[in-house]
Amino acid sequence: MKRSQLFLPTMKDVPAEAEIISHQLMLRAGFIRRLAAGVYSYLPLGHRVLQKVSQIIREEMNRAGAQELLLPVMQPAELWQESGRWEAMGKEMMRLKDRHERDFCLGPTHEEVITDLVRREIRSYRQLPLILYQIQTKFRDEIRPRFGLMRGREFVMKDAYSFDRDDAGADASYRKMYDAYGAIFSRCGLRFSAVEAESGAIGGSYSQEFMVLADSGEDAVAVCDGCRYAANVERAEIAADSTPPAGEPLQPLTPVETPGHTTVDAVAAYLGVPRQAIVKTLLYEADGRVVGVLVRGDRQVNEAKLAKHLQTGGVRFADRATIERVTGGPEGFSGPVGLTGVPLLADHEVRGMSNIVVGANAPDRHYVNANDGRDFGVDHYLDVRMVSEADPCARCGKPLRIIRGIEVGHVFKLGTKYSASMNATYLDAEGAAHRIVMGCYGIGVGRTMAAAVEQHHDADGIVWPLPIAPLQVMVVPVNVTDSRSWETAQSLHDALEAGGVEVLLDDRDERPGVKFKDADLIGLPLRVTIGKALAQGRVELMARGARRTTLVGVEEAVPRLRQIVMGGEHDFPELFAS
Repeated sequence: MKRSQLFLPTMKDVPAEAEIISHQLMLRAGFIRRLAAGVYSYLPLGHRVLQKVSQIIREEMNRAGAQELLLPVMQPAELWQESGRWEAMGKEMMRLKDRHERDFCLGPTHEEVITDLVRREIRSYRQLPLILYQIQTKFRDEIRPRFGLMRGREFVMKDAYSFDRDDAGADASYRKMYDAYGAIFSRCGLRFSAVEAESGAIGGSYSQEFMVLADSGEDAVAVCDGCRYAANVERAEIAADSTPPAGEPLQPLTPVETPGHTTVDAVAAYLGVPRQAIVKTLLYEADGRVVGVLVRGDRQVNEAKLAKHLQTGGVRFADRATIERVTGGPEGFSGPVGLTGVPLLADHEVRGMSNIVVGANAPDRHYVNANDGRDFGVDHYLDVRMVSEADPCARCGKPLRIIRGIEVGHVFKLGTKYSASMNATYLDAEGAAHRIVMGCYGIGVGRTMAAAVEQHHDADGIVWPLPIAPLQVMVVPVNVTDSRSWETAQSLHDALEAGGVEVLLDDRDERPGVKFKDADLIGLPLRVTIGKALAQGRVELMARGARRTTLVGVEEAVPRLRQIVMGGEHDFPELFAS
């Protein structure tokens, strides 16, 4: 392939719209172009990367026994109403009507469609287990599409669905997909970690996210170096402190005026106390009931943990009218002292705190020196806060670390969530009907591409891992007007191409600096430079990531490069072997 004939519009400057490095570099290197907010065109080299990632996914899915199909993008509202998700998906769902005013959506995911297909075709236990997958475009009307391919409104996704007779079979299918995901991301040349996660709108009893580790990641992950536990911060469990702080002598409960101070920071500054000495009382509504939740002033409530404890699908802050009705005071001054009629839940960390500052359920007033057991009672202590750096691991008690990651895959144990609501059943050997047990498994294909750039780049551009690089080798003649250089470049290009290597020949009559800058920006893993050393019959080979070069005879270049490419190495140590 010749550079002069390739549609590859590069940019010198960073586009103003691009916030993170993958977005910046893929725009500058000519891999993608923006059509509308959250909607991107894949240009030729970008499409090649997308196809490389898709092929790796396809090979590992097939190896795990999954079968590929293709499901419709446009989905009738009736299926989503049947599962109960038509309203639950909210404004994120792209909705439309046909000419007959019938409601449809552009699929954000395909649980309903695949469940409908399987319930129509699966009759007997003999037809199970079954795993089906597709690589398909999805649509989600993100409230704030950002970061290029990381969070778009239209994106390419691999979604797979497993169907089993029972939980044991579903666990086996889940393990197959989990192992396949590990193989996929390893083959893509990514450093990743599988972490426990919340299942969100997809639902189910258990899920794990596959996170590509990168400082720029929008997700925070809690990891334990002691027992290797890892979980998204929304899911991460925290151990109850086995040695709560020694209590101070209890001081008299005292009301104090705090005029207009409704936030922890404001109250702490006004009273001259640390935020850790304040306990917030937050009122939540869930399924028509109100609960009070106590956490330390410098902590945040983990609403997913709270919802799980209350066995509800979700919780929300009580509105102002509810707060006033329950507490007798205005918003911003709620506290546990004298609060009746609602259960009080407290984070483990609150147990043992003494002489704390709390709201007084009255305008412009707080209490100082409040104490559990004397001034108020807690109905239940539980792990209900968001994890922070150095919190104790729930599994082994060692301090947790918070790292950043990019979610590229998510695997779910769905159980019978969809088969129950949509009546997907099979008959056993005795003719008795049972609900099919399901799992679902997603990979963001474009997001994986972007995550690779976030993890593999330097100050000059992208450094593609060899397995997903759009092309493998770039041939750069420094001076295309020199006949010997040009003939050597053409000869190397043709020989590499004939040997099964994907190669790009920069045949432009440009200054060497322009060519090298473009080569660095585009980030092909290997480069052959035909320059001054050609006078001694040698060319320069360079590994883009290592920034190391070596001179080899012209006749050695092709077999050396073919050996590296066919071996699939990521860091090319043999390139520099003496």
